[in-house]
Amino acid sequence: MDFLVAWYPWLKVGHLFADFAWMAGIFYLPRLYVYHSQVPVGSAQSALFMKMERLLLRAIMNPAMVGAWVFGALLAATPGVVDWGAGWFYLKALGFCAVTLVHHHLSLARKDFAADTRRHSERYWRMLNEAPTLALLLILVMVFVRPF
Repeated sequence: MDFLVAWYPWLKVGHLFADFAWMAGIFYLPRLYVYHSQVPVGSAQSALFMKMERLLLRAIMNPAMVGAWVFGALLAATPGVVDWGAGWFYLKALGFCAVTLVHHHLSLARKDFAADTRRHSERYWRMLNEAPTLALLLILVMVFVRPF
């Protein structure tokens, strides 16, 4: 695992890059769902939203999520990076898991929109758009402040 120490700065760059791309998608996709909820089923606008949602999820969010998990696991495996006795890492991991669950929920919802099924209201998507913000705040506090 000593090679991870030498690659640590690059692993951190990879992790942050993947995190930023992933979070951008996590914030934007529910917003697309808000707008998609406002257009008629079967319309040209609905078809355009379906294309945008699919591309955002498949071309940006999914690869970024995988990158965030892979680079994060490599960082956690790097000797000296994580104090496994401290609680901050576990809360950070909980926040990361929460973002992953939101991602999967958004992914399932995209399939509903692709079938022109609207299970949730515009208001639901507006409210869900706030959940990743709280998870991101938790993650950032745990990584940079490390309160315990």
